[in-house]
Amino acid sequence: MADTPQPEADENWWRGAVIYQVYPRSFADSNGDGTGDLAGVRSRLPYLAELGVNALWFCPWYPSPMADGGYDVADYRDVEPVFGTLAEAEKLISEALALGIRTIIDIVPNHISAAHPWFREALAAGPGSPARERFWFRPGRGEHGELPPNNWPSQFGGPAWTRTTDQDGTPGDWFLNLFDSEQPDLNWNHPDVRAEHEDILRFWFDRGAGGVRIDSAAMVSKDPGLPDLTDEPGVPHPYVDRDELHDIYRGWRSIADSYPGARILVGEVWLPDAERFARYLRPDEMHTAFNFDFLACPWEPARLRTSIDTTLAAHAPVSAPATWVLCNHDVTRTVTRYGRADTGFDFATKAFGIPTDLELGTRRARAAALLTLALPGSVYLYQGEELGLPEVEDIPLDKLQDPMYLRSADTNPGRDGCRVPLPWGGSASPFGFSPAGTTAEPWLPQPADWASRTADAQAADPDSMLSLYRAAMRLRRAEAGLGDGSFAWLDSAPGVLAFRRSPEFVCVLNLADSPAQLPEGTVLLASGPLAEGRLPADTAVWLRG
Repeated sequence: MADTPQPEADENWWRGAVIYQVYPRSFADSNGDGTGDLAGVRSRLPYLAELGVNALWFCPWYPSPMADGGYDVADYRDVEPVFGTLAEAEKLISEALALGIRTIIDIVPNHISAAHPWFREALAAGPGSPARERFWFRPGRGEHGELPPNNWPSQFGGPAWTRTTDQDGTPGDWFLNLFDSEQPDLNWNHPDVRAEHEDILRFWFDRGAGGVRIDSAAMVSKDPGLPDLTDEPGVPHPYVDRDELHDIYRGWRSIADSYPGARILVGEVWLPDAERFARYLRPDEMHTAFNFDFLACPWEPARLRTSIDTTLAAHAPVSAPATWVLCNHDVTRTVTRYGRADTGFDFATKAFGIPTDLELGTRRARAAALLTLALPGSVYLYQGEELGLPEVEDIPLDKLQDPMYLRSADTNPGRDGCRVPLPWGGSASPFGFSPAGTTAEPWLPQPADWASRTADAQAADPDSMLSLYRAAMRLRRAEAGLGDGSFAWLDSAPGVLAFRRSPEFVCVLNLADSPAQLPEGTVLLASGPLAEGRLPADTAVWLRG
């Protein structure tokens, strides 16, 4: 297929872009089956263009049994029928490009679905077969092989190994799955695995994709000896941040650079070591990577300032732009998290019944929106954040579908609370998510009180979260000093963060408990009402001067 032209010839568009994350299952349902689809996204492209985003990042839209929300991919060259067709995806990419919006697709190199033809072939072929060499099949430990091959844990709880059953009905080898048991890990030492993924990149770049987001990018390569995890200092991790990963991504970058229009690689790289993190952003590897330190940072002035400084310092040696994100499809929504006593984020602390002050959380989330959109680099905006949606924490237990909950013995609520279908309009569920007259319920239930949070209601309210985001993103496009560029802290009172992005543009955020003095200058935008010459607590302001 001929390569689809990209909008404008700006090779550096990604350095200051606002990229909107679409979770297709929950964005918009065009056919009334209760599940979002690509036709639904196409119908909402004018909304996204008015919001002012530069690109859309789509969570996986491929054929999948949905054991892990689509991150268990059965076929990378097609579209899950519940979402539409490959032709629909091509139309979506093309129509978005016509509005100046690029498309970034998700690639999951660590694993595939147990329904993928490769894995089915491997199970049928039996122990020791060439088909099994694309994965990590091993005999178990113990007298009868009844114990997993090593002590690696699954990210979803329990061991990272699942035992097979041989054709004669007896227990067989084990296979590695660092995530769900329906997601067997690939062996990246096998040439078929590398060649297949490079061809997948070309397949989607040929259809106009503007980039790929690489899921669990630092976990792809494994120590072939599969040693036990150990706390012994100086021992390299057997499956996180291994040096051989960089050769894989150099190969991917070479493919991306062979296409016009700056096709980008975005890594999901969870690493505490800033120097190791930056290695993925060298000029011949990824373009950008997600900033999880900032995402998980508490609403505290010293911690936020340190996170910003650390982020900028880590990116400077490789001349890569930072990324800023408050929430995604895995993380407790911002207005809920910021309304809690513990405003940071950690998967280990997710629990039922945590008290939340949504009024406080919303005020802080509004201020955080101006903070992130004023920082140097690119911004990722998860769908529904522009509506100020809270985490839905009262989903009936029998409706929860996330394996993180299902494997937690009912102790971890999982990630479904941030994945509830969006409210577009109307006074009752499905709030415009599905067409009028639809009988099928949304795949996750929406709160009954979301009428005031719909996009239609907020578009008519100049003080709404949506109106704030629209205004901020208009100013971001108009102000030459925003996006990628210079940054300098300004002197400020305790609890206040103030910085300059250009001689004319200043951002001030008050995280103290009491109002702070408002610097001189013309107010361009504020996250909340301003007192005369004072900046209230948990409020941010953009100034010219």
